[in-house]
Amino acid sequence: MESILNSTKKKLGIAEDYTHFDNGDLIDHINSVFMDLTLLGVGPAEGFIIEDDHDVWEDFISDPFQLQAVKSYMFLRVKLLFDPPQQSSVL
Repeated sequence: MESILNSTKKKLGIAEDYTHFDNGDLIDHINSVFMDLTLLGVGPAEGFIIEDDHDVWEDFISDPFQLQAVKSYMFLRVKLLFDPPQQSSVL
């Protein structure tokens, strides 16, 4: 079973053992995306949150096809929240 936090960190290029961003940023962003998914009707009807790296994807959704889409959506949304694109201007 794969940790939600660790797999998201891996896709962001953050080592599993580097925990500086876990509580203040990443977990909050991940839980925010879970709220979006709940509003879209994906996952448990009562909602879902993670607290640490012990929470796994199968706790949120068991369908393997939906799981792949959820993982992709999670990564893209967390990346936008955690590391937004830089705005640049051309003069």
